Amino acid sequence: MMRKSIVFDKRTPDVFYCPMRKPTSMNKLIVKSRPLHKLCEYDGNDLPSDYKSDCYDDIDESTYACKEKHRIMKRFAKDEPLILQ
Repeated sequence: MMRKSIVFDKRTPDVFYCPMRKPTSMNKLIVKSRPLHKLCEYDGNDLPSDYKSDCYDDIDESTYACKEKHRIMKRFAKDEPLILQ
């Protein structure tokens, strides 16, 4: 449940949302927006010792988060208009 709490909204394409504290239930999930470039910032590798977490339990650096970012970026590439010269 926790790892899938990263939320992306098409209406706000430059941010993603993630929980800042451990949720007690999905009805009480409090999230904060973070810039999209912060999602999977370290490509699933080990985090630096001085790393300050963006989301609860570093879920924004999980394998799932990296797959989610890849899926989001593919959507952006598909939605870009084709410019012919």
